[in-house]
Amino acid sequence: MKPAEPPFERLAIARSVLLEPYGLDETHLQRALAEIFGHRVDYADLYFQFTRSEGWSLEEGIVKSGSFSIDQGVGVRAVAGDKTAFAYSDVIGAEALMSAARAARAIAARGAGRVKVAPGFAPGATRALYAAQDPIVRLDAAEKVALLERIERMARARDPRVSQVMAGLAAEYDVVLVARSDGLIAADVRPLVRISLTVIAEQAGRREQGHSGGGGRFDLAQFDDARLAGYVDEAVGAALTNLESRPAPAGPMTVVLGPGWPGVLLHEAVGHGLEGDFNRKGSSVFAGRIGQRVASRGVTVVDDGTLAGRRGSLNVDDEGNLSRRNVLIEDGILKGYLQDTLNARLMKRPATGNGRRESFAHLPMPRMTNTFMLGGDRDPAEILASVERGLYAVNFGGGQVDITNGKFVFSASQAWWVENGKLQYPVKGATLVGNGPDVLTRVTMIGNDMALDAGIGVCGKDGQSVPVGVGQPTLRIEALTVGGTA
Repeated sequence: MKPAEPPFERLAIARSVLLEPYGLDETHLQRALAEIFGHRVDYADLYFQFTRSEGWSLEEGIVKSGSFSIDQGVGVRAVAGDKTAFAYSDVIGAEALMSAARAARAIAARGAGRVKVAPGFAPGATRALYAAQDPIVRLDAAEKVALLERIERMARARDPRVSQVMAGLAAEYDVVLVARSDGLIAADVRPLVRISLTVIAEQAGRREQGHSGGGGRFDLAQFDDARLAGYVDEAVGAALTNLESRPAPAGPMTVVLGPGWPGVLLHEAVGHGLEGDFNRKGSSVFAGRIGQRVASRGVTVVDDGTLAGRRGSLNVDDEGNLSRRNVLIEDGILKGYLQDTLNARLMKRPATGNGRRESFAHLPMPRMTNTFMLGGDRDPAEILASVERGLYAVNFGGGQVDITNGKFVFSASQAWWVENGKLQYPVKGATLVGNGPDVLTRVTMIGNDMALDAGIGVCGKDGQSVPVGVGQPTLRIEALTVGGTA
């Protein structure tokens, strides 16, 4: 028998999980949408979701906590002009669906005119960036605990100075179905897993931490010994390096950013400013600047939700649109913004597959997927060798950004002082202070080593969190302000 095509396979799973157990079919969805269009409405959609998640954490050699949860429901949205009415229910069924539809209709703009709802549904296009599988059932409870115990043993065996190991494992199975008033119906089945590792090392009364981890849209069997060893090497190496760190210098200086996870600075300081809602409202520093130079030559920034197995990737977004590869900045020129359906319509631009929401209980908005800067033509060793005096930042912790002016503050969790092109010693307490659009114009060298993060990113916006990816090559930035402790 020929296997089902991806859109039909996912639709079949979504129907079996979200509709059939509750006596629902497409006829009930059509009635709910028709109910909303009793008032003047431009667009409406239904978003069904079932999420099963599990988490385990190990500390001091024993499992300290475990969690298992199931969350499900439906969100109903009606859009009239730039106004949105939204209602949701954590109960799935014909009565709950119609109640939510009536609530959305009551909130929606009133008027005699209305847009006709499509008479039937057609499956939207999709792709297969990840398997439609439940990663939670791939290993049983004993195997999950054994995995955490294995990574702890590996970390302790790396160095006698390792005094404490904390490891966590999370897995999620997410099934969504979107039915829209224009007649499109789309579904996705989204696996997501992650391992996190924190190591504390002690020496001469001093304690320092190192962090690592990774994951993506695959199953737990992907965490083999080779992958776990990589996480252990990174976390233990960071902790031991920080034991040797000295107070960080302060002031304007040349800063070299390492590849991969340091792209979180690009995500926060620039990426949010390129989301459509901020630009439609004029609150972003990038508003009205399409076609203008906003970065140095060679700087190309992409948001790509089509990368197979990546944490931020989506077969379809939370409005049923195909995810896309969107070039935001090309060779320093601003090319476009990230759009959901609402902002795209109001700005008279195409949707970009970036309509995302935390759950059925939230409204979609323009959000990033996997956002990164493309590589250049410079050898990373050449970039480092070009620095007379400056900072080399290879990992970051937390940060804050104001998208209205682009100002940011980021703390470097692992960094080195550089003199005459050579690493001198690790430093602690370095913070990078600057303005996102301004920093883009200070990029003078771009490495050929573009890398994505290991799969740990979580993005927050307006109280909603979604999984994302970041990345970049090695970058040299001139005259960036460093706040230090020296």
